[in-house]
Order: sequence, then C-alpha cells, then structure tokens
Amino acid sequence: MNKHSTTPDKIAEACIHPSFFRLSNPDDRLLFNELLQKDPHIRIFDEIKSQLSELVKIRNPDKKLSGHQLSEAVAGLLNGTDTKDYGVWVYYPWSANIVHILDEQEFIELRTSRNLFKITPEEEAILSQKRVGVIGMSVGQSVAVTMAIERSFGEIRIADFDTIELSNLNRIRTGIHNLGLSKVVITAREIAEIDPFLKVTVFPEGITEDNIEQFITNNGKLDIIIDECDGVEIKVLCREKARQYGIPVLMEASDRATIDIERFDLEPDRPLFHGKVPGLTYDLIKEKTKEEILPYIFSIAGYETLSDRMKYSLNQIGKTITTWPQLASAVVLGGGISADICRRIFTGNLKISGRFFIDLEDLIRDK
Repeated sequence: MNKHSTTPDKIAEACIHPSFFRLSNPDDRLLFNELLQKDPHIRIFDEIKSQLSELVKIRNPDKKLSGHQLSEAVAGLLNGTDTKDYGVWVYYPWSANIVHILDEQEFIELRTSRNLFKITPEEEAILSQKRVGVIGMSVGQSVAVTMAIERSFGEIRIADFDTIELSNLNRIRTGIHNLGLSKVVITAREIAEIDPFLKVTVFPEGITEDNIEQFITNNGKLDIIIDECDGVEIKVLCREKARQYGIPVLMEASDRATIDIERFDLEPDRPLFHGKVPGLTYDLIKEKTKEEILPYIFSIAGYETLSDRMKYSLNQIGKTITTWPQLASAVVLGGGISADICRRIFTGNLKISGRFFIDLEDLIRDK
C-alpha cells in the first residue's frame, strides 16, 4: 500500500494514488503476482537498469566510466540483489501501467540531480517539508504540476469542484479521454505519474466555508496558499484565514502576468488585496449576487491596469462570450512564475508583498 495516501474523499483515493510493490517483501511479491494474473492487460515498463546506470554516473561526475566500469558499479549497487527485486514497482490503476523505478531516496536523488545548484541541497531539504495549497485548477494546475516537476514541496493540497469540459482544453494540459473527470483528479494523477512519492491531497468539492479549516490545517498547517479560483467570496475567505494563521498568499492572473503577493506571515495586519477594497469581508460578500459582486471584481483586478483585450472581453461577457478568456501561453507562464516565487519564499530569498506585472507584450515588442 502507498504509505503517502491521504485524501478527504475515499472514492478519489482509489482513483489518484498508485500502489507500491517491493518484491523483496514476500507479501508484496504475492500481491504483485496476483495483480498480474488478475489483469492480463496491464502494461509493464521496466527501465531500472538505465536508472541504476544513471545513478552511478551522477554519483561520479568527475569520472568517465567505461562500459565495464559502469557495469561493475551497477553490480556494486545491486549487491547481489536481482534487478527485479531492486527498487519498487508502481501500479497506476487508472492507466493499468506498472513502472519499475528506484525506491524513494534514490529516486529523489536522481530525479532532482539536474536541479543542482539552481537549488542547493540545503534548500532542497527545506522544500521537501513544505505544504502547498492550490485553489482552482486552471492556472492552478500549471502551478501544481510545475512545482511537482521541480519538487519544491513535500505535500500539495489541490481544490476545485469542477470537471474537465472541452472548452477547458484551450489552456489546461490534459487529453480528451479525461473529459468529464474532476480537475483535481486529473492533476493528482499527472503528479503521481511524475513522482509517485509526492503527497497529494484532493478536495474535489472545492473550498467552502465548511472545509477551509481542514484544507489549511489538517496534518499540518499550509506554508502557502495559491489562489487561482474564480469565486470572489472564496478569494476573500482564504485570505481571511491566511491572515488568521499567518500564511502567505500568492495569486497570478493570466492577463499581463499580474502577480499578487500578500505576506500575511510577515505582516499580520496587512489589508486584503493590498487594501484595494477597504472593508471587504467574507460575511459582507458571501450572499451577494453575481451582478452585485462585479464591482468588487473590477476593484480587486484593477480594471485600469488590465490589458486592452481583457477590458474589451469583459464588456463582451453575456453578449458574445460566456466568461473571461484565458490562453494556454499565459497559464503556462503563470505556472512557472508562481513556482519560482513560491520556491524563493520558502527558502527565505523573497520577503516582499505587492502587485507585479510581467507583461510580455510590453517587454518584447516592435520598436
């Protein structure tokens, strides 16, 4: 069983967490063989030898090993263990794939070896203990997956009540076979396929007044909240809770790469949204209609600093389009920016609050 499996939804747990089989354990070997006999359609991917060779190489960066020397070093790692019994076999039930990989510590060592020294070993140790909460799985999916690839957290909690629709595929990286599936399930599966040892907790009901405490505090307090949700009332609620618990909030809007950093951990009395909407509280806004909320959206977003195309688009909602547009290029850019900022906050290399813009059309343009 996966020792990292935790989720508030038991049904989702079966859908997003792989199973681990260490064949040196007789019980695991028995279950593994039973699984293969039960499902003849399982696909097996075994590249453990190449992983062992690569592990030897990164541990000897100052040497050019001949083929014979490399084979001897791999044999030394195995120390008499059959290659099939080395490492761990990971079964992904949603794809019926079994993958043979190095076990956790060697897997992490090899997978993050190309991070050095952009990320130092000391920083890597800090990042491995961090808990990240992401609300909203458009830009949020890009943030979560990018941080997983970089391995800049130990646990991630992802929340979104929505499912994948075809119109989402202009910006969310997934396949058409996932239409109708929960966005958090899709994101969790992608993370598990990149790194099955990362802890992922899903909130497929999204964030609500009833579950936000669990989202923030269960099994340890979050170290950062990344707000990429659409609902203004949840944006307000998560900031009120973040200020209460001293947690920084990061939000990236996929228009002019607008970035908001609110360091409630360093500034416990900091006003929400940089004070752009004085007096705004969750209780004030939670019962308001969409029409009544619209002025708050403009104030929070800063209508005057939106791109011309976004301003035009907002005026077309309900006329020629149903909601505001987002592009894949902006979403992917936002994921990278947010991952970079989170890493620097976690490692103590960024302590600032404020609103920032990385407007590519302004930075790179015809003269």
